[in-house]
Amino acid sequence: MSRVGKMPIALPKGAEATINVDQITVKGPLGTLSQPLTGLVNIKNDNGTLTFEAANESREANAMSGTVRALVNNMVNGVTKGFEKKLTLVGVGFRAQAQGDKLNLSLGFSHPVVHQMPAGVKCETPSQTEILIKGIDRQRVGQVAAEVRAYRSPEPYKGKGVRYADEVVILKETKKK
Repeated sequence: MSRVGKMPIALPKGAEATINVDQITVKGPLGTLSQPLTGLVNIKNDNGTLTFEAANESREANAMSGTVRALVNNMVNGVTKGFEKKLTLVGVGFRAQAQGDKLNLSLGFSHPVVHQMPAGVKCETPSQTEILIKGIDRQRVGQVAAEVRAYRSPEPYKGKGVRYADEVVILKETKKK
């Protein structure tokens, strides 16, 4: 069986899981998330501890046990702590401003870029060059961060653009005469 799939998940205080035949729902202080299930993984809830087992001995069931366990673990972490991605703007005149559920970016284009935040994802701008994207769904937070970064990804010569806070951009050497 998958190494990840063997590890149980302990539900923290305030989180509860409801297991149906076709989906699992995790409810916590920050919200509720649900994930559809296949018949390849059996999930058991023993007094706040979730265990995952492959339903049969196939490779697919083995792989899905680890995958479902990782997804459910992210759901539990999301509804208890939440997820956050931090982006920084590098470049002269590059600015960001959060207004409600919209993110206004000026990235050196002739027009401002306005990114509409999806439901369940919030953004904050502690300073003009920092963007914090927060939410309970890890996949959705990461996708929104990737979409914002894609407007102007860091270029390799000066390093200007939108980058993740922990991203390291290796700069190329310019052409010599």
